[in-house]
Amino acid sequence: MNGDSFENLFRRTAEQVREKLDGASGCHDFDHTRRVLHNAELLAARLPEADLRIVRLAALLHDFARPEEMASEGRVCHAVLGAELVRPLLAAAGLDSATIDRVSQAVLTHRYRAGRTPASLEAEIVYDADKLDSLGAVGVGRAFLFAGRVGARLHNTREEALRSREYSREDTAYREYLVKLSKLPECMLTAPGREIALERARFMRDFFDRLNREAALPVLKETATSQDRT
Repeated sequence: MNGDSFENLFRRTAEQVREKLDGASGCHDFDHTRRVLHNAELLAARLPEADLRIVRLAALLHDFARPEEMASEGRVCHAVLGAELVRPLLAAAGLDSATIDRVSQAVLTHRYRAGRTPASLEAEIVYDADKLDSLGAVGVGRAFLFAGRVGARLHNTREEALRSREYSREDTAYREYLVKLSKLPECMLTAPGREIALERARFMRDFFDRLNREAALPVLKETATSQDRT
């Protein structure tokens, strides 16, 4: 497949992804996919041995099954389902089975919490690109978007956050930071990904440190009884 043919295929596939994700939540809508694609292209530029076509397709399709996961409140794994859903989509676009396998595997292994290890450089790039969108200023914004979607509080204490469950009122942006986001830099798989992640993580640490100071709630005094007032 020549360059022009691939770009046409990529544009058509991007429209299919846009149609599916435009109605998704703000954390995982098509804007998120575009940012991950941009991150992946930046990392691939610093890792020229990677196959850019695989990187771009996998980044474009990494969250293809995210609407199904959100509808199930996490019971469906979007990485597992997405790895299956992209196969017929790419086959219909005319891609060969080897390319489809490589893209599908990168989609399958891009998720932080799933415990699956990316088996190729292209999959590592997509994994890192997705994590970078959860860090820095964008990461803070996305964490609050998700918390608002599930009806969580603006903020809570470290203890309240860590003893709570997902999709609860205590599933705050701070909980997401403590449970996942603060740990992402050490999980990055590429050298350029790790470098960018460390810088963005410093911003998030400073943000939540300040939020803890500003949002600290005073202990309310008990209302005086009638006997106390006499």
